[in-house]
Amino acid sequence: MRTTVLVIGKRFCGPPRSGNGGYACGRVANLLLGCCKVRLKAPPPLDVELRAETMEREARLFDGSALIAEAQLSPLDLLPPPAPSFAEASDASLYMGFKDRVFPGCFVCGPQRAAGDGLRIFPGAMPTRSLVAAPWIPDASLDDGSGNVLSEFIWAALDCTSGFSLPPLPKERARPLGELSVRVDDAIATGEKCVVVGWALGADGRKHFAGSALYSEAGHAVAVGRATWIELPRAALPVN
Repeated sequence: MRTTVLVIGKRFCGPPRSGNGGYACGRVANLLLGCCKVRLKAPPPLDVELRAETMEREARLFDGSALIAEAQLSPLDLLPPPAPSFAEASDASLYMGFKDRVFPGCFVCGPQRAAGDGLRIFPGAMPTRSLVAAPWIPDASLDDGSGNVLSEFIWAALDCTSGFSLPPLPKERARPLGELSVRVDDAIATGEKCVVVGWALGADGRKHFAGSALYSEAGHAVAVGRATWIELPRAALPVN
């Protein structure tokens, strides 16, 4: 077993005082080589040294003795839909309102985040397809050092986009991310005109399932994700 330290910076919040779920899952997935499934067990704290324990096919993230997330290598057999164009995704995004956001400062989908700070991915419903879509141009701060986007930001983009594909909830209910599986098949360049889409995959009681995909400027699917969202009373959110 290998032990390392992992810190989730304040910039990468979802709720004000915890990490964005997709970003946190992506950081844990980076401890393994291959397609991963990551389950969140508690809100990832910000600016705290977290202990990561990595084995051959599994990894776990701890805050002291508290388990925050666990990852395991797991194949993802999910076929993404044909890609909308960047213009179609831009039109869909215009329909997305910004009222009653649970977390308006979210690193990924928060309208309060400035360009170059948050990802500013605002998915909206496509009028002729059962998808939500958004345009995305990754900025230079997401660079892995070779001109491509770090994989944890791909995870983050897929996370929030999948959530917007699900039916809306009453104000007293919430739906935090419980689990995210992602398969990254290719690289995406910073500055590239990308499209992100999400689509609902059904529900089982309090569990809601959704797919998401990221496409290159040429319309090639570079990553696909499958998320499980857990419905609960908004007052029960452990971090607001």
